[in-house]
Amino acid sequence: MAAARTLTGGCACGRIRFTADVPDDAHAYLCHCRMCQRASGNVSLAMVGLRQADVRWSQEPDWYDSSPIAQRPFCATCGTSLGFRYREGTDKMDLTVAAFDDPSGFKPSSHFGAESIHRAWLNTEGLPETRSDEYQALNERWSAAGAKPPA
Repeated sequence: MAAARTLTGGCACGRIRFTADVPDDAHAYLCHCRMCQRASGNVSLAMVGLRQADVRWSQEPDWYDSSPIAQRPFCATCGTSLGFRYREGTDKMDLTVAAFDDPSGFKPSSHFGAESIHRAWLNTEGLPETRSDEYQALNERWSAAGAKPPA
């Protein structure tokens, strides 16, 4: 078995938190299937496959029966999508990469659900880039709300 890192993550509001033992060779991928697109409201969902036993929840997430064969953990308070698992027959599950506190260590190694890939969104290199911390209108809104943007 590959060495593992213990990583933490959770939803946007912090109600649902997890700790996961992530093997160095964990399979991170982009899922483009229509179910993931609909569940996330996005063109793809970055996921990492893990053993369910390697994921510990501080509070059990809410579960959505997204189909007759699968369930998706999420936070009913803020709506954050946290992953995917088959309802039975496996000890595996996937967590959304962006739900990790530091998702920078994951690199996609494949695409799944290729029949639904929106190719225009695959390579966005060269498009104009705007940093949110340099966008004045956004920073003025945070300031007016008496808050700081999330790090």
